[in-house]
Amino acid sequence: MPENTFNITVIGGWAGTFNVLYGLKTYHDDTMLEKKNLAAIIAMTDSGGTTGNIRDKYWVLPPGDIRRGIAALARDTGLVRQLFEYKFEWEDGVIGWNKIGNILLTALSDIKGSFEAGLDEACKMFDVKGKVIPVTLEDVHLGVRMEDGTEVIGEKNIDVSDKNPGEKTHNANQNIKDAFLVWGEWNLNPRAADAIAHSDLIVIGPGDFYTSVIPNLLSKWIRKALRETDAKIVYVCNIMADKGETTTYELPDFIQNVERYSGEVIDYVLVNSGTISDELVEKYKTEEGKKPVKLKPEMDFWDKSYKIIERDFLNESDVVRHDPQKLAAVLMDICRMWIK
Repeated sequence: MPENTFNITVIGGWAGTFNVLYGLKTYHDDTMLEKKNLAAIIAMTDSGGTTGNIRDKYWVLPPGDIRRGIAALARDTGLVRQLFEYKFEWEDGVIGWNKIGNILLTALSDIKGSFEAGLDEACKMFDVKGKVIPVTLEDVHLGVRMEDGTEVIGEKNIDVSDKNPGEKTHNANQNIKDAFLVWGEWNLNPRAADAIAHSDLIVIGPGDFYTSVIPNLLSKWIRKALRETDAKIVYVCNIMADKGETTTYELPDFIQNVERYSGEVIDYVLVNSGTISDELVEKYKTEEGKKPVKLKPEMDFWDKSYKIIERDFLNESDVVRHDPQKLAAVLMDICRMWIK
């Protein structure tokens, strides 16, 4: 049996992208002879927490989601992830409480003369099996406009919750209406454009919708790149709607707003059918204002160009997330054209 090679690019950020990458990297079907070339295109708008601190202090691109991409594709994901998430909690200043992965990427950027060169060196050091690509190499910040017209600038101000009431800059009991990059459009990284052009499959999401997924689709020329690629494009819908971003969103709202920024390029939409326990649904509703996103009988997609694929993608423990192996299995079936 000849070996098949699939070029797969994942677009997003945060934990959702980690799960997709890790699932694809570790997924093996012993009955198939195939190879996967993986690439991650990562949003560069993170400005909160430890990533925001080190970004402001040392004028580097935000390393937070980049370090997660490196960990997901490293040969020894467990050790690299543990190292990158480690922080010295007894120190003061930027280094204290910051994560080793952020510090390492910042140091390598300074040593090698650029963030991209430092990233390349980190990928060599940790034997990364794939490409980790910033969506842009320019200093970008995210802005959103809420339903009541309030504009919020900076991811750290957008991504707030009831747990941090002092940080709120807007009413979180509404949806985001529009997203934009501050100070105009910014250019798509040529490496990202190349990965998109040479992909067989492109996966958008899952992840925080307006702070991890959509920022990638705001870079200049990405709509053109997605429109011109021959790749099949899959959107992985979030399992839960997120208060303050997609507070009242249903499945059609997620899809419509991806297409608003990407263009009508989606071929498949993956949506979870796994049942979340009543206890966990209530916990998310009470503590975080989140609700499950489901395919409902009254939702009609017959006239759409994309196909809805409903499967149990759930990995439920004390949190709700996508199961890496369940996602990878369906994504590989699309690559093999077993799902058409």
